[in-house]
Amino acid sequence: MIKNKVFLCLFFLIFLLNHAGAVTFKFGKSGRIDYNLKSGTFNVFQDTEAFLKNGFSSFKEKDHVYNSKDYTNRKYSSQYLSDALGKGLKHVIELTGAGMPTMKQVFYTYEALPYFLCEIEISGVGLSSNEMIPLQGAFPLFGNENEIRSVFVPFDNDTFIRYNARQLRKNEGQTSAEVGVVYHTLSAKGLVSGSLNHRNWKTGVMTGLDVPGQVSISVKAGFTEKSITRDDLPHGALTGNVIKSPMIFYGLFKDWRLGMELYAKANRLVETPIVFPWKDATPMTWNSWGVMQEKISYDKIISVTDFFADSLKTFRSEGTLFIDLDSYWDNMLKGGLEGDYSKLKEFAGYVKKRGMKPGIYWAPFTDWGFGSGPSRRAEGGNYTFGELWTKVGKGYNDIDGARALDPTHPGTQQRIALVIGKLKECGFEMIKIDFLGHASVESDHFYDPKVSTGMQAYEQGMSFLLKQLDGKMLVYAAISPTMASGRYIHTRRIACDAFKSIDDAKYTLNSVTYGWWQTYLYDYIDADHVVLGTENLGVNKIRTLSAIVTGTITVGDDFSAKGQWTDRAKILFGNQQLLEVIKDGKAFRPLDQDKEVSEMFTKLGKGFSYLALFNYGQEEKTYQVTAASLGLKSFNGCKITDVFSNKSMAIPDQNNFVVAPGNALLVKITP
Repeated sequence: MIKNKVFLCLFFLIFLLNHAGAVTFKFGKSGRIDYNLKSGTFNVFQDTEAFLKNGFSSFKEKDHVYNSKDYTNRKYSSQYLSDALGKGLKHVIELTGAGMPTMKQVFYTYEALPYFLCEIEISGVGLSSNEMIPLQGAFPLFGNENEIRSVFVPFDNDTFIRYNARQLRKNEGQTSAEVGVVYHTLSAKGLVSGSLNHRNWKTGVMTGLDVPGQVSISVKAGFTEKSITRDDLPHGALTGNVIKSPMIFYGLFKDWRLGMELYAKANRLVETPIVFPWKDATPMTWNSWGVMQEKISYDKIISVTDFFADSLKTFRSEGTLFIDLDSYWDNMLKGGLEGDYSKLKEFAGYVKKRGMKPGIYWAPFTDWGFGSGPSRRAEGGNYTFGELWTKVGKGYNDIDGARALDPTHPGTQQRIALVIGKLKECGFEMIKIDFLGHASVESDHFYDPKVSTGMQAYEQGMSFLLKQLDGKMLVYAAISPTMASGRYIHTRRIACDAFKSIDDAKYTLNSVTYGWWQTYLYDYIDADHVVLGTENLGVNKIRTLSAIVTGTITVGDDFSAKGQWTDRAKILFGNQQLLEVIKDGKAFRPLDQDKEVSEMFTKLGKGFSYLALFNYGQEEKTYQVTAASLGLKSFNGCKITDVFSNKSMAIPDQNNFVVAPGNALLVKITP
């Protein structure tokens, strides 16, 4: 009886709202959306502050663009919602007009969440669309124009691409891949908007200062740009009688960093991982690409294994260490990928015998020998490589010296099944997969006629790869799409290749500065191989700490040979207080608000805080860090420890921490 009364009340309320011409949706403690049923536009508020004005939605169907303001009829309905994000309401505006596809604007509001989600859906007969914009409009500047920044997030981590936080200027917009942020440098207040679905669409977030005093924003599904997504073609079109956009996250936060962390967590809940759950310790790894590279040999990797087994027994994560072979391991095969893997099997067995776990590398969606022509037979079947190549206009997609293979082609899949089957037989327990962006490029057509976009091809290729792995290996991705890979892997490298120098560390830390939040999208993020080489101790500490702040560590010196790096490794990598920092596997958060590369990072533990400081320069530097920024009331009465030396430090005078030139400091602060 009570349920019937509630239903009747809701029905009556919707009836009144439809005839009143306006409807309000509330979310979180103080958020609301005011939708105008007469104009097809909406405004969004936090308390009394607007953070979207005159918002609307649009889409392109074949060659015609429609938007929510064009329609003549709009009808509102709602229903209760309970999903992985929480409890709330699903609000649907159905728009109809003569000769127009039916359009639905859908808003998801949650009782306990300070953001909302939205999407659009179109229906009709034989529709085709490669552009859907669920949300666009403008919002007032929350601060002085000179203090407003727009963050660029790359689509992938290829070609040494960098994140940035650009000051918005008139007629100089910024386009970010999948998620965008506009924030105030002094207060940290910021707006976060991005896609939560990555299986059909690539999405771009465009921001600009087109009108004085306000920021324009447009979240576009169907985004491609050569310098960002690697595509030579426009986005593929989705077809059918019903086409949906991705779900869009939209929120205003007192601290944009919290907003990005919530965005990452929402992604993981909306597109749950299909890779098997990782329940073991935080991965720690040695990888051969750091120094050994193409000089890899059986004798060398056996010597490296012995070094860790005999001379660095404490470099473990709860007893585990992966010894990972990177590219050129196929030099140890007899007869190529279809040949004799006995030497690799012997190596894997030896690593296990010595108490560690063997790892391997492969790039499953690339052809590195395409220069030899199309007629070569692809291993694992009877197709030629020319049949497997992803077709792009009159040519193909070539990047990083390799040609992309169509992930939906049976020849590509046969080749994957062959190699992964062989590696499993050898006993490998980790795989580093690389150049995954090659699987996501747009194409004129794919072998599978049901696949029409690069992201659909990526999903099919990665899903097939996981089926072959069958839960037998830790899955680590090197070059890969930033957001779309969350479903398929355990660990993702945060940037491109990095080795031993301060510049390598700065490049890696640029990605941590603006991409640390991926620690909540993946089980782990990684800074690539830490190489010590013959650099001085300060540089070694910077490079080591640049990995520790990501929450994991991979090392890469050639420990089959003796040198300065072997003794230094025993000091740095054998430091148990340092390794304790990565036990939870989570990244540090940046403290700096307006730098290409942060110099200050922090992580809050249970009953303590960590502060990581990097001095990239050639002179001593003083950093002022407040106790409040570390989640503390005061430094007074705290125990402060230099983690590298494991020595106690004095309470900082006037919140000042001093770091030597070209050096790093990691302190643990315990109240």
